[in-house]
Amino acid sequence: MPSALRKIPFSVQILLGLVLGVALGFLARANDLSWLATTLDTVGGLFVQLLKLAVPPLVFTAIVVSVVSLRGVANAARLALRTLLWFGVTALIAVSVGIGVGLLTDPGRGVSLDTAAATAPKKAGSWTDFLTGIVPTNPVGAFVEGNVLQIVFLALVVGAAALLVGEAAEPFVTLNRSLLAIVQKALWWVIRLAPIGTLGLIGNAVASYGWDLLAPLAKFTTAVYVGCAIVLFVVYPLLLVAAGRLNPLRFFAGAWPAIELAFVSRSSVGTMPVTQRSVERLGVPREYAAFAVPFGATTKMDGCAAVYPALAAIFVAQVFGVDLGVTDYLLIAFVSVVGSAATAGLTGAIVMLTLTLSTLGLPLAGAGLLLAIDPILDMVRTATNVAGQALVPTIVAAREGTLDRAAYDSAGSRELTDADEADRPVRQDQPVPAPA
Repeated sequence: MPSALRKIPFSVQILLGLVLGVALGFLARANDLSWLATTLDTVGGLFVQLLKLAVPPLVFTAIVVSVVSLRGVANAARLALRTLLWFGVTALIAVSVGIGVGLLTDPGRGVSLDTAAATAPKKAGSWTDFLTGIVPTNPVGAFVEGNVLQIVFLALVVGAAALLVGEAAEPFVTLNRSLLAIVQKALWWVIRLAPIGTLGLIGNAVASYGWDLLAPLAKFTTAVYVGCAIVLFVVYPLLLVAAGRLNPLRFFAGAWPAIELAFVSRSSVGTMPVTQRSVERLGVPREYAAFAVPFGATTKMDGCAAVYPALAAIFVAQVFGVDLGVTDYLLIAFVSVVGSAATAGLTGAIVMLTLTLSTLGLPLAGAGLLLAIDPILDMVRTATNVAGQALVPTIVAAREGTLDRAAYDSAGSRELTDADEADRPVRQDQPVPAPA
């Protein structure tokens, strides 16, 4: 990367890519420049493809290492349990926000769409598919197909086994640490291309989705952005203050590089290295962050699995003239809290949406009505996901008394740079101190 460009803060580079992408997208659409639209699509597609390429090895090695790293964490079982508890609590609050915004805005009322032409998406979800799909029939196939949920299952089993085997498994653990460092290094090179990827992704979105396409779904799109914004900028700050006695502005200053990258990349897993660096800079002990962040990147989805499916279910019900009752809203909350792993940290939330629709007995074709604008919705959903993935370990560490508050207060004082990418090994001789 040219030295002059390195002097520009990474967040400014992404902003410049965003602005230039919007401008080129409008230019391509206004002048019907198909070659420009195709170029933008190719650039953005290549960026996302590079992120996806790193997902299988990144998820497996990160989770194996994170599970084994728990041996260096005092009260590891309690920390893991409290992390899961906060995952559930924040998901329940997020889905409540989604339902509330849906009831207030009625996003499907008065919408004129050709429901007869709507078809169910090819990739649908059901409880049976979800439960049976967790266990792979072929471990190699899980990596070849990029089935993140199955890779997570394999990594958890292998990591737990390595943890229990102890010293005999140390060469295997060392190999995984080395592979993780290599994958993160390669992924960091991809992340440095985020400004160019942003230009292509945003430019293609603007060139592809004109007002004629967005107008019928403008109300729903606005509702999704408002719901996610409430979770991001109202719920999370309140939780930081009430549960962690932390300054929310400091949190966003430290976590913003990850939130920003998540918005443009639309991949929680692809953003995971930046999320973990951000969480560590916020003062969360590295040994605990090494467990909480990879686990959260594959299971903690407040945007994709809580706010969005709640609003989408209300939208589909209203478009198809189906009245939802209290029991239906409780089912939406249940699916969001229990089934969020179905989204598995990849771009898109179609599986989670179809899982919700099938649970409520709503037509799966309703999901097809929203496919056209899914990339636009996915940006804010993924940003919300990643913010929640950084929030929970920060709150848990604060409540356990292990958060470095001096580091937290200074987290936003410098840009995330290449120096933050260097993978420092988790030291087993320095366990996280128990709370006083």
